Amino acid sequence: MTDTNKKGASARPVFDDDAPASAWTRWRDTEIWHSYSRSPVIVTASVVFVMLVLGALLAPLISPYTPFDPGSLNLMNGFTKPLSANEFTSDFFLLGADDQGRDIFSTILLGLRISLFVGISAVLFAMTLGVVLGLVSGYVGGWLDAVIMRIADIQMTFPSIMIAMLLYGIGKGLTPPDLRDEMAIWVLIFSIGLSEWVQFARTVRGATMVERKKEYVQACDLIGLSRWRIMFKHILPNVTGTVLVIATISLALAIIAEATLSFLGVGAPKTEPSLGTLINVGRQFILSGEWWILLFPSLTLLALALSVNLFGDWLRDALNPKLR
Repeated sequence: MTDTNKKGASARPVFDDDAPASAWTRWRDTEIWHSYSRSPVIVTASVVFVMLVLGALLAPLISPYTPFDPGSLNLMNGFTKPLSANEFTSDFFLLGADDQGRDIFSTILLGLRISLFVGISAVLFAMTLGVVLGLVSGYVGGWLDAVIMRIADIQMTFPSIMIAMLLYGIGKGLTPPDLRDEMAIWVLIFSIGLSEWVQFARTVRGATMVERKKEYVQACDLIGLSRWRIMFKHILPNVTGTVLVIATISLALAIIAEATLSFLGVGAPKTEPSLGTLINVGRQFILSGEWWILLFPSLTLLALALSVNLFGDWLRDALNPKLR
């Protein structure tokens, strides 16, 4: 293939190598991709997390049973062991059945949906609240900064799980009795989100105070841009990497917090059980020999939290040149 000018006086051969590289090719040449591809632990963690997410999203399609439909349950299937068929009904259960005859594999897939939904929603809520307060605190400063940071300092003196339990109790008490089961998931998201916003706010505040002194922010101020536009259009993109790292690590903490609350009986309702609820149910039968009711939901929660945590640790190191 040749490229000739309008006069036809010269011709320069243009080869395919001169074509601009695709986005995927440019991504493969970055240090982040090389760091990711050379770490088998992170690759394995990513694969595990993607499989769990796909299992949760496709749960209605791949679940062999509908365990929370009372009309489809058969008590004769109760306590069927893993990888075996019930001797009375001939129904096969990959991971066994619980005391009500519910398939453990199907309950795990549906429980994953609740745990992931609560965890991701709580992190998004905490991130939104923390980023806004951090930007305002770091850029505006003054008494507003003092008030926001003192609230954050007070909250950090208490364990986040205790704050989540307190907020959940208050939220559930304010909810009308006939709507408590329907609103339990949203109250849980609100409670966990309010207990996790501090890390976002403190980190964004520190980064904003650094960015505020740079020339591009001073130039925006000189030309008369509003504070909100400077904060959200110019400063926020420069702290996104740090926020992303905190969000990834906070996701694991939110999932564990939800499982803890549900395990204690103050989280997801029994009609919409999460992994924590399933672990609480399995705990009741561990001493009687039905170990699979507790083991498999616990391993699923461990794999989910560990994979997210490992990915968050790697992302923090990859985005911070000082830690490479």
